[in-house]
Amino acid sequence: MPALSASLQHAITMLEHRRDSTVLVLAASHLDFELLPALYEQCRLLGQVERLDVVLHGRGGVVNAARRIALLLRRHARHLAFIVPYHCQSSATLLTLCADEIVAGELALFSPVDPQLSGADGSTFSGLDIKLFGDMAASWFGLDAEQARNESVALLCNSIFPPSLTAFYRSNLEIEQIARELLATRQGGSGDSDDRLVRQLMAGFHSHNYAITGDELAALGLPIRRDTTTEDLAWTISTLLQETVGGAQRASEDAPWFDALLATREAVKRRRRHAEALAPLWIDGDAA
Repeated sequence: MPALSASLQHAITMLEHRRDSTVLVLAASHLDFELLPALYEQCRLLGQVERLDVVLHGRGGVVNAARRIALLLRRHARHLAFIVPYHCQSSATLLTLCADEIVAGELALFSPVDPQLSGADGSTFSGLDIKLFGDMAASWFGLDAEQARNESVALLCNSIFPPSLTAFYRSNLEIEQIARELLATRQGGSGDSDDRLVRQLMAGFHSHNYAITGDELAALGLPIRRDTTTEDLAWTISTLLQETVGGAQRASEDAPWFDALLATREAVKRRRRHAEALAPLWIDGDAA
């Protein structure tokens, strides 16, 4: 069986020939700021390119890290496309808003971008869980709208530290601002359709884990397209990423794992983490 690097680089080369573009693979269990230096080095090696295709594999991460990754990629390509064969949730969905083109495979998974808050007990809830509390009180318990609002504010302030509610509100405003900023970097964006898209991604679904399809995003105005040959080549890359990136690949909880990967036709870099190490380590090629 060919080594991971050889298999990835072969698939990337085939994809570049198909698309007449430069291809970069970006895979991460969690988009974070620590990805930026390695990504910056890869972009410097690629230089300014006419067409950059980013094969994206991600389950979410830090919103502001997604923003900085998007701005970095945009500065290195006149035409920026994301190719999404499978996972592209939460902050990864936000990242794709800067694209001039998105090739979404049949199994592509996008998701809403509403902010999330983790409680001390390990629970997680969305900004919409708070915002819709009054609606729930009116619908389920028959309270009128004004009474429901008054009751919800009192109950929420007794359950959640008020500055935490304010911080949640600010996070909501921040994500909306970032979404609009990234949409504005695209070629030929439309203000009216962008407003509808942002509203839907932030508040139009009833779960942060709702699995949005490429067709649904296309209906909202994102530049989604299908290309069977491109999707087949990207799926080959995706299967390699699924076998490589993520803590589930570990033999035990104490074993090291790879949580990110960057690849071009010239080189493959993986980021290795270890439970006992304070910082991750980038490894070239197929080194263990």
